[in-house]
Amino acid sequence: MSERLRAAAEEIWHAQHDHPFVRGIGEGTLDGARFRFWLRQDYLFLIEYARLLALASAKAPDLDTMTRFAGLLHTTLHEEMALHRSYSADLGIALPDLERERPAPTTRGYTDFLLRTAAIGDFVELLSALLPCMWGFNEIGLALAERGSPDHVGYARWIEMYSSSDFTALVDWLRELTDRLGAGLPAATEQRLRETFLTSSRYELAFWETAWSRS
Repeated sequence: MSERLRAAAEEIWHAQHDHPFVRGIGEGTLDGARFRFWLRQDYLFLIEYARLLALASAKAPDLDTMTRFAGLLHTTLHEEMALHRSYSADLGIALPDLERERPAPTTRGYTDFLLRTAAIGDFVELLSALLPCMWGFNEIGLALAERGSPDHVGYARWIEMYSSSDFTALVDWLRELTDRLGAGLPAATEQRLRETFLTSSRYELAFWETAWSRS
């Protein structure tokens, strides 16, 4: 299932890898103002993504999956968001300014889509909406890591986080879960999951573009 979803989104994911924002991170040449904009917007995104993870835990089909998503929620709120705050401080963004940030239209549209899907869709549809974010970041991180670490310390740290073995293992678990729960579904259901996956993938690409244009 996950491979079929990924194949359907190949053109979109290729555009993500080729986006100047992503290339700039890998080369260490990305303009700092663009990265600071991305960081502030991603901080807001993570708040809503945490709500998505909470809904995933609540709707999980078994205790093990519920526990895993609850742990992921805790990690997001206490570690990944702390990393964003640390990044922000290093880049001169004061915490009050970070907290006052308003979501850009793409940020609002993406998070609204995710939470609406989680609220009214079934669990496997929630997975198909959630997966492009983590999987996409991991795939980009691994690809950039293969090219070598940039001289820019902050961007090297970003690549290291999303290409780490722990993050890769998390993505592998999400894919395996999607494959298991998506096995043998009717063609119409799989088509719905494909459209959900494609929509999230398009929002991922749009998020890079929003950070690039700072709008």
